Amino acid sequence: MVMVPVPSPPAGVSMVAIESGVTLLSVLIALFWPRMASKPLAFAERWFTHLARRRAVGVATVGIAAGVLRLAIIPWVPIPQPFIHDEFSYLLAADTFASGRLTNPTHPMWRYLEGFHITQHPTYMSMYFPGQGLFLAAGQFLLGNPWYGVLISTAAMCSAMCWMLQGWLPPRWALLGAWLAVLRLALFSYWINMYYGGAVAAIGGCLVLGALPRLMRNFQIRDGLLLALGAIFLANSRPYEGILVCLPVACRLLWWAARETEFSPWVLARRMAAPVALLLAAAGFMAYYDYRVFGNALTLPYQVNRATYAVAPVFLWQSLKPEPQYRYRTMRNFYTQWELREFQRARSFPGFLTATAQKVGVVLLFYFGIVLMPALIAFPCVFRDRRMRFLVIAACVYGVGLSANAWLFPHYVAPFVGGVYALLLQAMRYLRVWWRSSYPSGLLLARVIPLLCIALAGVRLFADRSSVRTGRWPSISMWYGLQPVGLARARIATELDAHAGRHLAIVRYTADHLPFDDWVYNKADIDNAKLVWARESETGSNSELLHYFRDRNIWLVEPDCSPPKLTQYVVPKLEPIFAPKDSPRNSARTGD
Repeated sequence: MVMVPVPSPPAGVSMVAIESGVTLLSVLIALFWPRMASKPLAFAERWFTHLARRRAVGVATVGIAAGVLRLAIIPWVPIPQPFIHDEFSYLLAADTFASGRLTNPTHPMWRYLEGFHITQHPTYMSMYFPGQGLFLAAGQFLLGNPWYGVLISTAAMCSAMCWMLQGWLPPRWALLGAWLAVLRLALFSYWINMYYGGAVAAIGGCLVLGALPRLMRNFQIRDGLLLALGAIFLANSRPYEGILVCLPVACRLLWWAARETEFSPWVLARRMAAPVALLLAAAGFMAYYDYRVFGNALTLPYQVNRATYAVAPVFLWQSLKPEPQYRYRTMRNFYTQWELREFQRARSFPGFLTATAQKVGVVLLFYFGIVLMPALIAFPCVFRDRRMRFLVIAACVYGVGLSANAWLFPHYVAPFVGGVYALLLQAMRYLRVWWRSSYPSGLLLARVIPLLCIALAGVRLFADRSSVRTGRWPSISMWYGLQPVGLARARIATELDAHAGRHLAIVRYTADHLPFDDWVYNKADIDNAKLVWARESETGSNSELLHYFRDRNIWLVEPDCSPPKLTQYVVPKLEPIFAPKDSPRNSARTGD
């Protein structure tokens, strides 16, 4: 959905072409040679079914495998560098939490340190809900790098996916769905190779959707606690989309409790006490977090930052806001050009239809790709399946809810990814029993699709070292991800880290700089960081900034040069500046 100019793709065959070619070939083989390799495929299927019957082992194995496989391919797909605004915002939250604080004091030089999706007042902190930041903080605190938090959350998502699908489908299909999540989400997609998030909300959605059928079969406190835990994950990662998942689940449970269950109201109330207590405790923490970070227990994340910078709201029914006074051209370009243009386009009827078609395309390409799309021919059977009726209705509710959002990226669908895979797998089950003129074409196709996913993962593994083309930013809507990003900023940071002493990097952009590639992001404890990034003033001198950081080596960074340039900053003769008493370096209010 991000419409920015990108360089011409390099020579070579693309992953899309390879995936399309092998998918077409497999369909042709299924149509004309449907009995090919039937015996070895049947043997492999029996072995897989035997493994899947051990449900707990399957849940544990798929999560461990997701983590081990991603670690094993680090030599070919290294730990990613942050690039886009959201990533740096989540990393600020991670650094804050890993330091034992909920937030940070507003820095005296905050006007030079402004960053996208960063709240500067009343405290200095990420504008986002804390779920993703907490996982990144765990990776940073326990293993020394926040990316390991991404790895942990993605592995946990695959296990949660397996557990969720076991509640809706036979064990072998549940295990197959979890392995598809490993191959399509946990190895190469931007969910694992960027710091955006996706897996945390997916864990929450899988817990909620997986608890529903179990509660209706045998109302146990354990399943109620897992449902409550899933709702907490959703509330602290993607709350709006979480409501779109939890609302149909709550309605279905209420209907079941009122019309279908044999449990007495007293038994239901007693078994719901612990989950309700867990939800209330989480709500109390969230209120306290909002109070410490944003100054009011009822002020949610997003609100302060959007009120400070944004012109276009998030939802199409909302009204435009007055344009604020921006200090920097790049921030004005982002909020008043890209965001505003996309919002206004989506509000017109033709624009809404176009945006909706784009959203559907994004979801299909990311979650199905090309190789899983043959299963879509069986979707009419899924819609008529009473066992899947709730998930079909929930998917419709979710889709209508997302249509009201001005933008969509694949991780917006993360809370319902378990439902997406459940519907896909049920379609594959119907595809499996499709015969063409007494030939088992559907059976062969259903067996071959998982093997093609494995083969394509092998091709993707070596794509960056061969003539195979993968995506380039902003092409993130494919399962195989994109070429590494954020390398230029990381190179400059590494170069400065190798110099003795502490540094101030003043960033100078050209007039046509793309606002998505922003470099001014900092650690939680700015004054004690070895490297501080700052913006060059566009309206006056930088004397206040230079005075404050006068004990540092000062550099000029020009990201728009090719390659980006680092030079010594020419510091003019500075006049003495007397700061007010309430703004010395160490007198700002600290967070807990």
